[in-house]
Amino acid sequence: MLTVTICCIFYVLASSIIVAGMFREKGPNKPAAILTVVVAIALHLFILSSEILIEPEMGQNMSMLNVASLVGWLISVTMLVASFRLPNTILLPVVYGFTGLLVLLNSLIPNSHVMQISVKPNLLIHISLALFAYACLAIASLYAVQLSYINLRLKEKNASLLHSSLPPLMAVENILFKLLLVGTVLLTLSLASGFMFLDDMFAKEQAHKTLLSLLAWGLYSVILIGHSRFGWRGKPVIWSTILGGILLTLAYFGSRFVREVILNA
Repeated sequence: MLTVTICCIFYVLASSIIVAGMFREKGPNKPAAILTVVVAIALHLFILSSEILIEPEMGQNMSMLNVASLVGWLISVTMLVASFRLPNTILLPVVYGFTGLLVLLNSLIPNSHVMQISVKPNLLIHISLALFAYACLAIASLYAVQLSYINLRLKEKNASLLHSSLPPLMAVENILFKLLLVGTVLLTLSLASGFMFLDDMFAKEQAHKTLLSLLAWGLYSVILIGHSRFGWRGKPVIWSTILGGILLTLAYFGSRFVREVILNA
């Protein structure tokens, strides 16, 4: 619990440094923010290894909160690396703060869903693709929210101090479509691997997950085709991207939340 507490403190500290810097002319203290979040990410990885990698003969604990915490770690690492080249400063406090919350919840709510991934390499491929697809498309949803906020601020006559921390609209939009492309490709591979390697994609407990994932995949595909052929952009793309993220979240965590958290409580 001590490690969890320290990890959460460093995530919150990194978020606070960035938020405070948004209201200063010089911007956030990047070295301090990077140092604190690197410590948080390292501690988070240690916590994940102890919670997921249990005894080899028993398997791995892939409970809903463990998976959510792992996805949060992947997104935090990706956003940290991307921050050196891409405009995402305004998103970092949200990502780090939410990831810290997931770490805390995972320690406070006991949960277990043991799987033998090590003896099923095909399942490992499918799960890895699904995790990376969800992480990438979740980041795309964050960029869609940022794009919506920039559009809103550009329509206002009086810009606040926070306005100076906002990146150019076109730069954010270009990143959004690149993330959608990569995420959709990964989601396609994840679904394809599921149909190839798993026999229960449409079983009673998995049918909703498969259908919601297919709906999200169709929505993302339509967005990309519409943008490529007809130049779609703006509000329809923003809200469709957010809707796709909601569908994937329901697919990945919806039933598991009911089964592992609500029913167990």
